[in-house]
Amino acid sequence: QLEETERITRERREIWRRYHAMLAPLEQSEWLRRPIIPPDCQHNGHMYYVLLAPGIDRQAVLRALKDKGVHAVFHYVPLHSSPAGMRFGRAHGDLSLTTSLSERLIRLPMWVGLSEAQQQRICDVLGAIVKSS
Repeated sequence: QLEETERITRERREIWRRYHAMLAPLEQSEWLRRPIIPPDCQHNGHMYYVLLAPGIDRQAVLRALKDKGVHAVFHYVPLHSSPAGMRFGRAHGDLSLTTSLSERLIRLPMWVGLSEAQQQRICDVLGAIVKSS
């Protein structure tokens, strides 16, 4: 993989770019928010996530995606609410924004070789699910 780093990164960034274009209408309709890359930054396309609109049940969306053959996952459990964080950590405030964002974030399938047709199907299925939520 190290010898193929440039090719792999180029392909991942192309897959990322296609997701970003395909999901623009869902963001414009406020069903979700796409990643924001600051103009002075560059990403390597290692993942693509969406942030569901408030009120959409992430677990229900993940189950519906799985039922349609799309393997999407949640991204993380915030440290303050993880078992170790609750046992050993301490937080200042309720961290409600962190909790809200973590409950709405979904990582879409991303691998080198993911075709445009596969991505279109993923985006179509996701769109149908969130619009019916």
